[in-house]
Amino acid sequence: MAKKPASRYVCSNCGAVQSSWSGKCPQCGEWNTLEEQLPAATVAGSVAKGRLLKPQSVAKSVAADQPRLTTGMGEVDDVFGGGVVAGSVNLIAGQPGIGKSTLLLQLAYAVAAKAPVLYVSGEESAHQIGLRAERLGTLRPELQLATSTTADDIAATIASGSYKLVVVDSIQAITCSAISSAAGTVSQITNSTQLLTLAAKQSDTAIILVGHVTKEGAIAGPKVLEHVVDVVLQLEGDRYGGFKVLRAVKNRFGSTNEAGIFEMVEQGLKPVANPSAALLAERQASDGSIVLATLEGTRPLLVEVQALVNRTSYGYPKRAASGFDLNRLNLLVAMLERRTKLKLSEHDIYVNIVGGIQIREPAADLAVCLAIGSAAKGLQLKANAVVFGEVGLSGEVRHVPYADKRLAEAKKLGFDGAIGPAQKTGKKLAGLHGVADVRSALNQFLEKD
Repeated sequence: MAKKPASRYVCSNCGAVQSSWSGKCPQCGEWNTLEEQLPAATVAGSVAKGRLLKPQSVAKSVAADQPRLTTGMGEVDDVFGGGVVAGSVNLIAGQPGIGKSTLLLQLAYAVAAKAPVLYVSGEESAHQIGLRAERLGTLRPELQLATSTTADDIAATIASGSYKLVVVDSIQAITCSAISSAAGTVSQITNSTQLLTLAAKQSDTAIILVGHVTKEGAIAGPKVLEHVVDVVLQLEGDRYGGFKVLRAVKNRFGSTNEAGIFEMVEQGLKPVANPSAALLAERQASDGSIVLATLEGTRPLLVEVQALVNRTSYGYPKRAASGFDLNRLNLLVAMLERRTKLKLSEHDIYVNIVGGIQIREPAADLAVCLAIGSAAKGLQLKANAVVFGEVGLSGEVRHVPYADKRLAEAKKLGFDGAIGPAQKTGKKLAGLHGVADVRSALNQFLEKD
């Protein structure tokens, strides 16, 4: 009698595979996340049963290319790389309440004017979606709506080829009938996505999947979900106000350097024409306030960096950051303590990026250092200028790309110039005050009000 193949246990949080069940996942440390997964059928002899593939010329496949579906919102089209590609599988993720369903309903409404679109909801009733569409002004007879949580039914509808775009909200609520586990588990997400992907590729139907995120901000489910899809978009920002940023994490059909900036209004998400002016509209020049010239994708953006330095009331000083990486802040504070005359070991330091914008690029280092130095000494920036530049552990200010774009954006909003890394080669930029290290920048550009 043949030995029965052993089952395996897969963690629904991190996707780790174990040979036996345990209450706690040894990889991620989460409790009660290991779920049994039956072994796959043997593939012995499958080579003899397979059929020969029928390849075609690459030139022939390109000749049959279809035009992209434009969403009617230039910001979104840029992030997609020029529009939604036919037959592509796109995933958009974000925090609860950030505006994912609102944005997709707006896009579905715009695309429905020129192509058949189906919006499938597995989380809300048709009446709920109808109320949202009425509030957003997106009621259109051509936009079809369905509610289902069965991946088999959705895949059959996609395979029929009746629609050019299908929106599925959300993949964590969809179940495949061949899998016995609950919705949202690793096996359900993996198999449902593969089933929908196969139907989309065969019928040249573009689909957009909505994905949940974990409390750490990562896309919920197995990592294979991000590998299977063609495009991964992340909608970020403060759910209670401020700007929302749509950026591409992965894009097989375009650049991942583009980003769209939106604000939530009564009619839904609206692209921001001049976000720099909006972010600086209520700025009050004071100590600890520095304007950073950063980039969102390839677009220059001016944001205010605020710092507050107070003598600590406890034995251990506190460091807090909003919109900026806390580990990076601790590194910069240690560098300032070592390379300058600032004494920060007995002070609490708070850094805030105004407007709910998340800053990730290293070009923010110099602005954060100047803001901390300004707040610690009660000094203001001497020049009417923006600041950018990466800072190393030796205190040196390093080169960052697109200095010309940052400087042009600063001059467009009335700034006289910029403070940044010194130019050693290439064409000199008028209005750029180059600094070699943080210490010289603090001594040269900070003064009493």
